[in-house]
Amino acid sequence: MAYYGISSNLVLYLTNKLHQGTVKSSNNVTNWVGTIWLTPVLGAYVADAHLGRYWTIIIASLIYLSGMCLLTLAVSVPSLKPPPCKQANVADCEKASTLQLAVFFGALYILAVGTGGTKPNISTIGADQFDDFEPKEKIQKLSFFNWWMFSIFFGTLFANTVLVYIQDNVGWTLGYALPTLGLLVSIGIFVAGTPFYRHRVPAGSPFTRMAKVIVAAIRKWKVTLPSDPKQLYELDLEHYAKKGKYRIESTPGLRFLNKASVKTGSTDPSMLCSVTQVEETKQMLRMIPIRIATFVPSTMVAQTNTLFVKQGTTLDRHIGNFKIPLQVIRKWTKNPRGITLLQRMGIGLVFHICIMVVASLTERYRLSVAKKHGVVENGGQVPLSIFVLLPQFILMGTADAFMEVSKIEFFYDQAPESMNSLGTAYSAVTLGVGNFISSFLLSTVSRITEEHGRGWILNNLNASHLDYYYAFFAILNFLNFIFFLVVIKFYVYKAEVSNSLHVLTEELKEMRLRADEQEASKTRI
Repeated sequence: MAYYGISSNLVLYLTNKLHQGTVKSSNNVTNWVGTIWLTPVLGAYVADAHLGRYWTIIIASLIYLSGMCLLTLAVSVPSLKPPPCKQANVADCEKASTLQLAVFFGALYILAVGTGGTKPNISTIGADQFDDFEPKEKIQKLSFFNWWMFSIFFGTLFANTVLVYIQDNVGWTLGYALPTLGLLVSIGIFVAGTPFYRHRVPAGSPFTRMAKVIVAAIRKWKVTLPSDPKQLYELDLEHYAKKGKYRIESTPGLRFLNKASVKTGSTDPSMLCSVTQVEETKQMLRMIPIRIATFVPSTMVAQTNTLFVKQGTTLDRHIGNFKIPLQVIRKWTKNPRGITLLQRMGIGLVFHICIMVVASLTERYRLSVAKKHGVVENGGQVPLSIFVLLPQFILMGTADAFMEVSKIEFFYDQAPESMNSLGTAYSAVTLGVGNFISSFLLSTVSRITEEHGRGWILNNLNASHLDYYYAFFAILNFLNFIFFLVVIKFYVYKAEVSNSLHVLTEELKEMRLRADEQEASKTRI
């Protein structure tokens, strides 16, 4: 609620209150959101290597709260904002001073540091509460991320309706104070549950362990691999059992890294790594192509809080005497793991292609109505209901239901047990990179199109060509989907997860059979 309460309407605050143009305000939003989703890499490192997830969350939450408090002050104190302006073109308004921008963006980026510690660790510490060695809890863990995402969208629902309405119609002070208060309450709830949590001990830096494997393999590149993987160096099974961890068997993929486990007589850690350590590194490397394939759909998500919102400002947002917020609720549909995680991602990618095709056609229609009613040059309101944008928002919400849930679950499940926070950070990083790509594309396309004729993205959207820009994204999504199909053809699921799913399927069948027998017994009685 706190994050979406800020991000969902941020582009309008930058435009209407800080008097920034369409491209600059949109890029400031995507740059900030990109940072929000990149800092989890640092948060995951701190949690896995030093503080553990619990203390990382506590410290990061306090930083998060301080950022929210400063942001609330920035939108409340008159001297921290430029004077109001009613000019149709924001370029004619008085710009925010250096101090005003420093306070506002300083608060935003303090908040970004806080989210860096919470985003990769909250969901991970939640998943840690389920014991992989207990069949019943492992079954429950399968549905955890669906409920996790449902909780996120429940907060988003409040932010994109109540908070956005308050910001638009009551005031930004209350609109930012409420999520700040909500964050304070949530921290209190988290702390109250401390006695009940299972806490994992930090296992050391995942980057260091991965680097050791890569360096050892490179240093022994001339060494011949044994034909029998059992001849590779590995710790005793008891070593892993005492720590409640899995020992991972050697796999044929990325064979070059297996050289790090070849015994050469040296016990130097920089020259000899266990098979499990090598396989952990393989698992993290295998996911990189999948991460790359999710950059483009993450770029599409960035449009929801920027250009989609700006489109809404040109339309009629009234229903009778009620003026609805610019953000439209994302419809949430819960998807059980009836198909593989990568198949669910693929469905989400197809939806992203459809989103941009629909958005392009809708924008073309909006521009035709603007031209028909003579509001192109003056940038006036187009006599169309904001509900004309509803299909693209619903499609975006449906795509999220497939893409975002499966993505966070995929990167958590496929990461080694000792690197779960980093795996979750993988998911966050895709959104961060996607937002920075959005900033780059928006600036580049805007500059090039203005230099060679009519600009596609202008401050006056009625004189712009967002329909061309969205069509460009549709083509980009299609090419990315082809790349995704190639990547997944060569991807092999982590053996432990695949085996666990098979075992759990059999256990579920047995549980249902026993339940049916008990029910039949009660009926006879």
